[in-house]
Amino acid sequence: MADIPFKSGSTSTDRKKSRRSHGKSLPILYLLPHLVIFTVFFFVPLIFGIYVAFTKWDLVRTPVFVGFDNFKTILFSNSIFHDQLTSGLWHTILFVLISVPFCILVPLLLAVVLNTKPAFAKFFQGLFYLPSLFSISAVVIVWSLIFNPNYGPLNTLFHLNQVWTGTQPWAWMTIVILTVWWTIGGNMIIYQAALNGIPQDYYEAADIDGASRWKKFIHITLPSIRGQLLFTIVTTTISQFNIYGQPLMMTNGGPNGSTTVLMMNVQQNAFGSGQSLAGISSAMAVILGICITIVSMVQLFLLRNKD
Repeated sequence: MADIPFKSGSTSTDRKKSRRSHGKSLPILYLLPHLVIFTVFFFVPLIFGIYVAFTKWDLVRTPVFVGFDNFKTILFSNSIFHDQLTSGLWHTILFVLISVPFCILVPLLLAVVLNTKPAFAKFFQGLFYLPSLFSISAVVIVWSLIFNPNYGPLNTLFHLNQVWTGTQPWAWMTIVILTVWWTIGGNMIIYQAALNGIPQDYYEAADIDGASRWKKFIHITLPSIRGQLLFTIVTTTISQFNIYGQPLMMTNGGPNGSTTVLMMNVQQNAFGSGQSLAGISSAMAVILGICITIVSMVQLFLLRNKD
C-alpha cells in the first residue's frame, strides 16, 4: 500500500493562522472586564437615566412617558424646579470658576518644585498625594474641625471670631480650600511624570542662551506638557461640575442656600423626603450633563495642539 504523503506545509500554515487569530483575540480578552464594568455601571445607567428624564416616575410605580414636559417645567415655567435649576446651576458654575484654576496651578507649582529634587522630595510627594486617598466624609470632618468657630485652631491661633461656614464669601472659601487640598495629589503626579519626560537638552540650550527660569518655564516647560495640562483641565472641570459632598456636609447648603449646587437639588428631588420626582431629577441631571459636554468641547477646541 502506498504511503500517504505528510503535508507538513499545511500544518505549519494552520499553526500560524491559529497563533494569528489568538493574537487578535487576546487584546479583546484584556479589555473585556473593563467593557463589562463600563457597560453595567456607566452605559446602561446613562441610557436609563436619559429615558427617565422623559417620564413621570416615583421610583415605585411604572414610569409614564411624558415627553419634554419635565424639561419645560424646569426650563420655562415659574415653578420651584426652575428656581432650583437656575440657582443650583449658577452655584455649580461659580464653584467651577473658582476651584479649577487652583486645582491646576497648585499641583503644577508643587510638581515643578519637587522636580528640582529638593531634600525629602519623596516624603513631600507622598504627603501631598495622601489626601486624595481619603473619602470626602473624612476630609470634611477634618476641615470642619479646623474651621470650627468655637474651638477650631484657625480661630484660636489668630484670635478670630469668624463663623466660616455660615457667612459669605467664607463659606465658599472653606469649600474651595478643602477641595484643592483633597484633589491636588492626582494632578501633581501627572505633572511630575510629564516633567520627567522633558529632555534636559532643551534647558541646557536655554541656559547657554541666557534664558531666565521664567522664560524656560513659559517657552519649554508649558509647551512640553501641553497634552497633560489639557487632560487635567478637562477632567478636573468635569469632576468639579459634579460637586456634591463638600457643600452638603461642610456648609449644608450655606447661608440662605448660597452654596446649594445642582447635584444637591437632583438628589433631593429623587431621594429626599416625600414622593420621589425621579423624572424632574433626571431632567436636571441631563441638563447638567449637556453643560459639562459643551464646556469640555470648548476647552478641547481652545486648548488643543494646533500644530
